[in-house]
Amino acid sequence: MTASRVSGIGAILLVGGRSHRLGGGIKPLLEVGGSTLFARSMDALTDAGCAPITVVGPVLDAAMPVRWVREDPPFAGPVAGIAAALAGDGALPDDASPEPEWMLLLAGDLPRVGLLVSRLVAAAASASGADAHVFTADGHPQWLAGIYRTAALRAALAAFTAEYAGASCRALLGDLAISWLGDEDGITADIDTPADLARIRAELEEKP
Repeated sequence: MTASRVSGIGAILLVGGRSHRLGGGIKPLLEVGGSTLFARSMDALTDAGCAPITVVGPVLDAAMPVRWVREDPPFAGPVAGIAAALAGDGALPDDASPEPEWMLLLAGDLPRVGLLVSRLVAAAASASGADAHVFTADGHPQWLAGIYRTAALRAALAAFTAEYAGASCRALLGDLAISWLGDEDGITADIDTPADLARIRAELEEKP
């Protein structure tokens, strides 16, 4: 199912973390299943027809047809990244088309991002009146594995009175009307440690 089934879907992809538990480096450029995490994300968002796509973090591939922004200050966390992505008219594509109704909000280290995006887009196409559809895993909200009404994201930012830097996603997004999606098969599993990376690589190599 593609974005054509709803009134447009954009995407915010957050790729600016420090990767401390992996020993540093640029996590989205790690290769799993024959391609980098960043390439997997871009393939999933392109296949879903997302426009615009805003990537928050250092420029990883200048040839990609995306809008690059940086949170202020760098490494200030996801709320600062969301604010940078939606600053002013930042969510509008260059041709000034209407702003998309929905915005995918994704971490940049999701190896099963293709399946994740397809399920989120399907949820947005449902008749639900929710502000967002967000996955949970083991009872914990996965704020960066969700799809949000763009207007709801903007309203949450406008109402937020704390500093963006270092703020939690729960503080920004927790009051939205959210439809929770249970992750029954591990599609929101990300890569935080060398053990995570080794496990994901082994699992993806086992796929036919």
